Amino acid sequence: MATKHEQIIGYITKLQIGEKISVRSIAKALLVSEGTAYRAIKEAENQGLVSTIERVGTIRIEKKRKENIEKLTYAEVVNIVEGQVLGGRKGLHKTLNRFVIGAMKLDAMMRYVEAGNLLIVGNRDQVHKVGLEAGTAVLITGGFDTSSEVIKLADQLELPIISTSYDTFTVAAMINRAIYDQLIKKEIVLVDDILIPIVNTFYLTMQNTVEKWHDLNKKTGHSRYPVIDAQMKVQGMVAAKDVLGASKSTPIEKVMTSNPIVVKEQTSIATVAHLLVWEGIELLPVIDQASKLIGVVSRQDVLKALQMVQRQPHVGETIEEIVTSRIEDRSSGDRLSFICEIIPQMTNQLGSISYGVMTTIVTEVGRQVLRKHKKGDLVVEDITLYFIKPVQIESTLHILPKVLEIGRKHGKIDVELYHEEVIVGKAIMRAQLIE
Repeated sequence: MATKHEQIIGYITKLQIGEKISVRSIAKALLVSEGTAYRAIKEAENQGLVSTIERVGTIRIEKKRKENIEKLTYAEVVNIVEGQVLGGRKGLHKTLNRFVIGAMKLDAMMRYVEAGNLLIVGNRDQVHKVGLEAGTAVLITGGFDTSSEVIKLADQLELPIISTSYDTFTVAAMINRAIYDQLIKKEIVLVDDILIPIVNTFYLTMQNTVEKWHDLNKKTGHSRYPVIDAQMKVQGMVAAKDVLGASKSTPIEKVMTSNPIVVKEQTSIATVAHLLVWEGIELLPVIDQASKLIGVVSRQDVLKALQMVQRQPHVGETIEEIVTSRIEDRSSGDRLSFICEIIPQMTNQLGSISYGVMTTIVTEVGRQVLRKHKKGDLVVEDITLYFIKPVQIESTLHILPKVLEIGRKHGKIDVELYHEEVIVGKAIMRAQLIE
């Protein structure tokens, strides 16, 4: 039977898009405490099912598919610009296609305004009205209000009219930043993107015996299987070492490893890679919000995904990508050498290279050096870093790495950083290799 928390999430999922909800209404409808209702609404917000807006409340929104993640809803815009909704509250769940800045005469402006847009404009009541009639929502900058006629029209058309105290340039920059951040999120590969779904997953139940493991092993060639109970919840894992020497009539629950490590579908593959290496396991069960098995992810799937991510072009650049793109390999023969130009984005408020950037340089150089010796990827175990001298903006760092030790699963590297032949930093990095 589903828990109260699961029942509330299910209830919210079935609500119509745009419907308003509250802690009190949920508690009353499902006969639960307000504390339980509040926690479930917060979980629904984390899942992208609802959006909470100050002075408006919580509304049901459409959950974004990954391919549409860069598109914002009007509800998200209200939160981004810290705005106030003047009218058209029923349309807050709608998605905007693009935003248009209305900085020209009305006739010239309307050539660029289409239904589904967001028109950013100042205190021009006539523009507000014409924009709404064209099917676009309106964002008024500078903290200005609008006429009661326009508010009435917004309510009638269910198109939001929002007011913010920020100026037009700041608002455009804030929305642009939000879209850029969403693009970076879109590029992060999650377990959901690579998991083997439940229909293609082989698993055992608590009622099975070791004989069933042998049958599945002959049929699939796999040696590891999750063990589930009657509610599809993961209770354990069974591998070849667990059944070794056990009779075929032994119940699976007697030989399985209880409380196995599991991951959720929204876990990043970087986290999964770390778990696989750190725990030395080959297969991870994937569970949903209700802790039910929805599939598995293997070491091979994770390795393929990591290689695919490294080969893909990126739309939204993170700070790490900016840093790594500036590192050039100047190695010749057995002499390992790299250079890196220090650009403004890599510096702190004093104009020197930031500690985080120097750590990233050491990590990336170490990764490139280890990949010359071993295929696959790595997980950094620890770094000892000495910041000897500051490095100014627009300087060029010369990086000289040296492999101290490399084994089948571990590698240790010494990295020295020079500027104008003077040592400015030194590091020792240890990493575990993923094969």
